[in-house]
Amino acid sequence: MPTCEYCNKNFSERGIGTHRRWCKGKTGLAFGGFTETEEGDLKVSGRSPRARKAEMTRKTNETAIELALNIDGCGESNINTGIGFFDHVLESFATHGLFDLDIQAKGDVEVDGHHTIEDVGIVLGKAFNKALGDKGGIERFSQRSVPMDETVATVVLDISGRPYFKFNGDFSEESVGSFTSSMAPHFFQSLAMNAKITLNCSVTGLNAHHEIEALFKAVAKSIDDATRIDNRRIGSPSTKGEL
Repeated sequence: MPTCEYCNKNFSERGIGTHRRWCKGKTGLAFGGFTETEEGDLKVSGRSPRARKAEMTRKTNETAIELALNIDGCGESNINTGIGFFDHVLESFATHGLFDLDIQAKGDVEVDGHHTIEDVGIVLGKAFNKALGDKGGIERFSQRSVPMDETVATVVLDISGRPYFKFNGDFSEESVGSFTSSMAPHFFQSLAMNAKITLNCSVTGLNAHHEIEALFKAVAKSIDDATRIDNRRIGSPSTKGEL
């Protein structure tokens, strides 16, 4: 009978695939590549299991940020940025991407939220890039549309190693609480540039709270999809041999 490489338990030929996907999410392990034996077992190709985690800090005259990320988490978060709505959408980002995310940020919010929001995007992007390592075995591409009542946010993403960001849409209000609406695409641009991903986002709606929150959910779901391990793939998902 096939054996799960995450927990070393035996399962039927029919049940092993579903169990592996579940067990991988519980253990927080990722592999760079797999080969399958004639018996249907998976064998790790050329590397040991590793947790896809990163811890990052950034300190400037404007902000001080400490961040911890686990890509293969269960959606737990501890967010404190000093900007209430920003905390809310970052918690939603972690929940729907199933990322474990701890962000402690202190910034010059008495001026406005710009520096804090931008710098959290920079640090979170660097954390994703670091946690993904050589990106071996990942799906790489994804596309998600997420509704929130009248709002629909759409994201098309490529973990390409080539940073690019594009946004289409208008926000129905200039701000949500102390969060300036135009900072949402700026945050995602900062994330994309530092995660070294191609990120195309669009949104339509009638309520800025819905529009921004749907964007955070759609980006989270897209990153979750694109970072999943494809058990059929050995090495980098690129004809170049690396990303």
